[in-house]
Amino acid sequence: MARVLVVRAHPFDSSVSRSMKVLDAFLEEYKAVNPYDRIKDMNLYEVAIPEIDRDLLTAWKELSKGVLFDQLTSRQQEKVTLFNHYTDDFLSMDKIIIANPLWNMHVPGRLKTWIDTITVAGQTFRYTESGAVGMVPDKKLLHIQANGGIFDGSDPASQYIKSIFRFLGVEEISQLFVEGMDTYPDRADEIVADAIEKAKQLAKTF
Repeated sequence: MARVLVVRAHPFDSSVSRSMKVLDAFLEEYKAVNPYDRIKDMNLYEVAIPEIDRDLLTAWKELSKGVLFDQLTSRQQEKVTLFNHYTDDFLSMDKIIIANPLWNMHVPGRLKTWIDTITVAGQTFRYTESGAVGMVPDKKLLHIQANGGIFDGSDPASQYIKSIFRFLGVEEISQLFVEGMDTYPDRADEIVADAIEKAKQLAKTF
């Protein structure tokens, strides 16, 4: 039985979003194949995610100097606790599924903010004399991304997702692109349907 974290990085559901539509098709098939897996489905636009800001940076600096947690301001305590929750949640998972649109050649800002909570020195990667080393090689990642144009994995967003998870040590990375709907609007439905079929096949082995 695997623990699976689904990260939705789109404010709309599958009735509007193509990335969410393909994700939902994948999940339907995945659940049929893996009925006993524990799946946590999280939409980043429906939860609070702390940005790395002055409160967090100051709190971390104070904690590193030996200041007790309860001596931090209430705002700092809240943000540190929430940040740590996302880190711990990620560490407890076996498989990660991320779905997002390509916006202005990058991932949505909320996805980047969430990724900051899982990229933590000493927990998901560590520094060594020969460079940084990832600490979560046992996890699997599936990345689903919808692109209006055709990039075939060369766009900055998909490259970022692949590189940051490889940095964390993840070796099994799959990427599924739903792309070209704006380049070929008359074929948009066909492109999405083809991606859905690919998602269903991928769900049988992921």
